[in-house]
Amino acid sequence: MTTTHGLWLAFGLLMLVMLVVDLSLNRKSHAVGFKEAAGWSVLWLTLALLFDLGIWWTMGSQKALEFMTGYLIEQSLSVDNLFVFIMIFTVFGVRGELQARVLKWGILGAVVLRLAFIFIGTALFKEFQWLFYVFGAILLYTAWKMAFGGDAEMEPDKNPLVRLARRILPMTKRIRGDWFFTRRLGMLVASPLFMVLLVIESSDLVFAMDSIPAIFAITLDPFIVITSNLFAIMGLRSLFFLLSNLMGMFAWLKYGISLILAFVGVKMILMMTGIHIPIVISLAVIATTLAASVVLSLLFCKTKDDEILETI
Repeated sequence: MTTTHGLWLAFGLLMLVMLVVDLSLNRKSHAVGFKEAAGWSVLWLTLALLFDLGIWWTMGSQKALEFMTGYLIEQSLSVDNLFVFIMIFTVFGVRGELQARVLKWGILGAVVLRLAFIFIGTALFKEFQWLFYVFGAILLYTAWKMAFGGDAEMEPDKNPLVRLARRILPMTKRIRGDWFFTRRLGMLVASPLFMVLLVIESSDLVFAMDSIPAIFAITLDPFIVITSNLFAIMGLRSLFFLLSNLMGMFAWLKYGISLILAFVGVKMILMMTGIHIPIVISLAVIATTLAASVVLSLLFCKTKDDEILETI
């Protein structure tokens, strides 16, 4: 067995064990508290770091740096995704314990979608290298729109998946219980909770259009792309509940994320001109940008709080 095969096996077993544990502990819908979310977040971060150490030991420092850079890119973009999730739950009126259920199945669906995107994307980028120009430009546009485009309103009725589902399936007017489907008078009926799941999945599909090309600017190695993405995605639910009550404290974070997208977009375009930014520099830029945006957000939040206190 080669080193890569051994790491694939270790990764597969780890994901399987964690998935079984997660589904077993969260079999019943319940509101996820800050302490529980923090515990799971620390666990997923620790597992990612240990796995990266394994990559360093068996595949070398270059691959380990690629993994960590890809992981940070996916995590930073996931934070922006969390803002959208909060908006979706607010629009549909989904309470805490049901949010956990929707995110559980939504993230499992996201894993399948990301795997498909990665395999297709790897083949396309290797065959048609001019796509780096296209997606580099898309990332630059997305970065500008994220920083200066304002916040778009959530309109579920315009979502094509929701409209299609409503044509096919009868649906109850309100969310009743934690089920997605039930039978009434012999007829299959959907809950609005299923519509929430569809909107979550479709929004993740949109975000995958940014995050997957972004990591391809770091590496085209399917092992690094898949493992770094899945580690970030599997920890997304706990990250959501950890940050959902603190989102207002990170006002500068979207500018940091947009700067990271812009950097990756420029990196993709420069690659086609023969200019390659070393992975160490890429990791330093991404980590520094995230840290700076968090620090600025906390300072800004503290300043605003002080101003409010002075007026009391």
